[in-house]
Amino acid sequence: MVDAAQVVGPGVPAAPTSTTPARTSAAPADRPARPVRWTPRTVLVTASAAAEPHGRQVLQRLERAGVEDVRFLSGDRLPNLRDASYGDAKRTLALVTSAASTRKPVPIPPSADWSFPIAQGCPGHCQYCYLAGSLSGPPITRVYADLPRVLAGLDDVVGAGSVTTGTAARGHEGTTFEASCYTDPLALEHVTGSLSATISHFGTHDWAGPVQLRFTTKYDDVEDLLALPHGGRTRVRASVGVRDVERFEGGTARVPARLAALGRLARAGYPVGLTIAPIMPVDDWRAEYGALLASAAAELDGVPGLDLTVECITHRFTPKSKDVQLDWYPRTKLDLDESARSRKHGRFGAVKYVYDAATTRELRGWFEDALARELPAARVLYWT
Repeated sequence: MVDAAQVVGPGVPAAPTSTTPARTSAAPADRPARPVRWTPRTVLVTASAAAEPHGRQVLQRLERAGVEDVRFLSGDRLPNLRDASYGDAKRTLALVTSAASTRKPVPIPPSADWSFPIAQGCPGHCQYCYLAGSLSGPPITRVYADLPRVLAGLDDVVGAGSVTTGTAARGHEGTTFEASCYTDPLALEHVTGSLSATISHFGTHDWAGPVQLRFTTKYDDVEDLLALPHGGRTRVRASVGVRDVERFEGGTARVPARLAALGRLARAGYPVGLTIAPIMPVDDWRAEYGALLASAAAELDGVPGLDLTVECITHRFTPKSKDVQLDWYPRTKLDLDESARSRKHGRFGAVKYVYDAATTRELRGWFEDALARELPAARVLYWT
């Protein structure tokens, strides 16, 4: 076993501040700026993961990325990392195999029919991160070395589901599969190759019916995705927000870079989308979100056969996620005042704090009008 105290990292990168430069609407560059990439400092490899063909490919990528601290475990149990600091955990990648319960597709409304894991955990430092209340233990990133086994299990649910399959509004999307429920797969791509393998599988596999892979990202490293045989079966969504929200998103690509990457993917034939999240009524929010939508429209202007969706998600938190977020980011300026929110119950009775009804109505009404004006070709999938 590896002692948790041996797992070291350089700490947490600073989140951008309110001095982030204003966005500009520019045509896509022929030579995009160097993309944001995450490289772990420490890698833990279980015995079964090391024996998997995809696991060996991940190890080759890690070697090419210059990762030197790769620790091969004698068994399939990870060491006890509960005493690892936040910074240490965020710089640790665990290459593991999936349990049968983990591989099982799970309903994920309102995004898609099903979610499935290619990884769990995210290297970003978003202070509002909903994963804070969803995953237990320190925030290490787990990557599944038995990816082909995970993908093989998806055939069983094709033609089933309640979000898109058989519905009037979204039935043309086929059976939809969300790959970013518990991770940002593009953030990990240069050291895993898992996202490219998944996109290629969806694009070339002989499915029993129409399907669509979906993922959302705050990163911009899309070069290796452009020429994949995606077959139009993968929708890539850029997670975007305004400057006063972006400052809570340390370690990620800046929003203009995400939009530029989305434009490149759209021009490569991918269906694309905007995940506007988390929406917050920050100072001068109408002007700020208006500029964001105008930037997106400029980036996607002229894309042949543009297939664009929009998903709108307002900021919310749970008591558990608040506790974890304050532990991870004790000096955060994120608004977590429960007394200023409405208390609601989510699925399975979980408590969550959302904006009051009047604020929500004002936000939603403005977005409906602004999206119709700035992005008239977009389909708005849901507001939550």
